[in-house]
Amino acid sequence: MLVSHHREKLINAVLFFAASTKYCGKIKVIKLLYLLDFEHYRQTGRSVTGLEYHAWKMGPVPIDFYQEWDDLAPDLAQAITVEPVKVYDFVCEEVRPLQSFDDSHFTKRELQIMQALATRCREDMSRPMVNVSHRESGPWDAIWDEGRGNGQRIPYQLAIDATGAEREELLHAAREYEGIAAAARSSE
Repeated sequence: MLVSHHREKLINAVLFFAASTKYCGKIKVIKLLYLLDFEHYRQTGRSVTGLEYHAWKMGPVPIDFYQEWDDLAPDLAQAITVEPVKVYDFVCEEVRPLQSFDDSHFTKRELQIMQALATRCREDMSRPMVNVSHRESGPWDAIWDEGRGNGQRIPYQLAIDATGAEREELLHAAREYEGIAAAARSSE
C-alpha cells in the first residue's frame, strides 16, 4: 500500500524552512513550498507535499494551507508558532519552530532541493520570493495569464520543461504515481 506522508512532509518542510532561512513568514513559506513541490515534480513527476496550488494575483497559493494559517490544525500548531517581529521599520510575522525537523519521510532528492532553496533564499524577504514564483513562462504565469486565470488550479505538469522522450517519461511516471495514489485512497 502507498503511504504518502504528505502531511508530515508539509509540516517538516515548514519546520526546515523556518529554521534555515530568515524572515520566514507566511508568504515566504508558501513560496518555498511552491518552489519545492514544482521543482521536485519537474525532476520526478511527483510533488513533495501534495498541496494543490491556485493562481492568485500575488502568486501561486495552496488554498487549503493558506486558509489553515489563521487557525492552525493541532499537528501544525504543535510544530510551529507564528509571532510578530519588527523588521526594519515594519512588523511582519515570522514562523518559529517548536520542535525539531524530522527528515525521516524525505528522499535524498527532496532534502537536496530543500537545502538548495534554503541556501538560495536564506536572506530574502517575501518581495524577492514573489519575483521568483512569478517567473515569466513559469507554471503560475501560464495559468495567471494577466489575470484571466485568477483562482484556477496550477497543474504540476506545467513544471516539466523537458521535451520529447524525457517529457513523456516524466508524464508517464506522474500518471502512474497518481493512479497508485488514487487506488490507495479508494481502498481506505
